[in-house]
Amino acid sequence: MPRFPLRLFRLPTTRAARRRRFYTMIIALLTVLTFVTPFYIIYKPPHLLIAYFQHRWPDVLWHVPLASGKETAGGEKGKEKDKVIALTIDDAPSEFSGDIARLLEGYGARATFFVIGGQVKGREAGLQDLVRGGHELGNHAMHDEPSRSLSPSTLTAELREVESYINGTYDAVRIPHPPRYFRPGSGFFSTRMRQQVKELGYRIVLGSVYPHDPQIPHPAFNAKHILSMVRPGSIIICHDRRGWTVPMLMEVLPELKRRGYRVTTVSGLLEAAAGKRGAVERLEDTT
Repeated sequence: MPRFPLRLFRLPTTRAARRRRFYTMIIALLTVLTFVTPFYIIYKPPHLLIAYFQHRWPDVLWHVPLASGKETAGGEKGKEKDKVIALTIDDAPSEFSGDIARLLEGYGARATFFVIGGQVKGREAGLQDLVRGGHELGNHAMHDEPSRSLSPSTLTAELREVESYINGTYDAVRIPHPPRYFRPGSGFFSTRMRQQVKELGYRIVLGSVYPHDPQIPHPAFNAKHILSMVRPGSIIICHDRRGWTVPMLMEVLPELKRRGYRVTTVSGLLEAAAGKRGAVERLEDTT
């Protein structure tokens, strides 16, 4: 009868079993981190990444460097004069624009509304009310679609059509036109697009705080995201045309006021930065 080594039939020792469990846990953890970390960075990009984007694409506005306030994201320390942020609202106008404007007025806040041209018809008076209320209008092309996929000729035509609506709004209320700001649909741009919109007199505006509110219809959750990310010089991105935007802002605005922030337009933020270590000059020199 053949003989087999006894070790083939021995159960794993306690030490060997622990070692295998440890390595299995490490592999599982690394696997989870490999898949989860990129999504987390997209959802909640660290300020260093935003600063890198601003350095890498200086003609695109991500955030605005202010003076040396000491506040960190979610904190409350810092110089009050530096606590200025821009609120931007995409996909305007809609049936919710008036409610958003009234809420902003109640907290002394202003915003830049990025206009989709295909939504303007029948809401011209609403756009005029926004401008009268101290808000400003930016260009968000004609349709809710990725602007990066448009041909150069189509993008130019859409920008000019929306520009005509914006100019008509300011002319109707006899208020000087603001600088030309463009936010590409879906937030993606290309080198070709950057050059094209620059030649048309526009500056691309993205942002540094984005709660992904079109995809996440939970006001409290989105409000916590904004409040955990905001810092002096931030540009907040949120959206019109959703019923959960007003409830979200009802949580965000009083807390920002309590922290001493002034919520303003993109132009207001750039004006606040003027003279603070030449922030505006550095940004404008790239356009």
